[in-house]
Amino acid sequence: MNLDKAITGRRAVRDYTTEPVDESTIRGLIEAAIQAPSAVNHQPWAFTVVRSQRLLDQISHEAKIYMLATLPEDQLSAHFRSRLSDPHFHIFYHAPALIVISDSIGGPWSVEDCALAAENLMLAAHAAKLGSCWIGFAQRYLGTEVGKSLIGCPREWLPVAPIIVGHPAGVALPVPRKEPVIRWVD
Repeated sequence: MNLDKAITGRRAVRDYTTEPVDESTIRGLIEAAIQAPSAVNHQPWAFTVVRSQRLLDQISHEAKIYMLATLPEDQLSAHFRSRLSDPHFHIFYHAPALIVISDSIGGPWSVEDCALAAENLMLAAHAAKLGSCWIGFAQRYLGTEVGKSLIGCPREWLPVAPIIVGHPAGVALPVPRKEPVIRWVD
């Protein structure tokens, strides 16, 4: 796939079929992720793959409770509060796989490095005709002791990028982009 088409065509997908994503495909996505640049070439990323729907359902339920209980009122818009309070809302959109990219070394730029790996993974998913979406609603919860325990994440790791992956149930439409703010300093 042409790089420009991958960048402009990738979308946050929030509607998936139940078709599983096979292990070799997930390994290919992770291989693309680890090609990302990292500060001082530390390559701080580690990957946890969750494919159990029972576990994804449990994490979705508990993460919603955690988000509602821990975020200050002013940080949650009415829309988010409504979504998180809805018992039928599944934060992972019933995707068949969750790939959590974690910082395994705690370096000064490790979070940024993991974010770079996440973008590579999402672009590779799009090129493989898969959908993906970074799930911010899961991020803080998975960083708790309980959240880490549920996914078998070592205590010293910091989950940075919880990304769902699966076969899209439809076409995710493009969203308008704002004009960038650009300041030229010569």
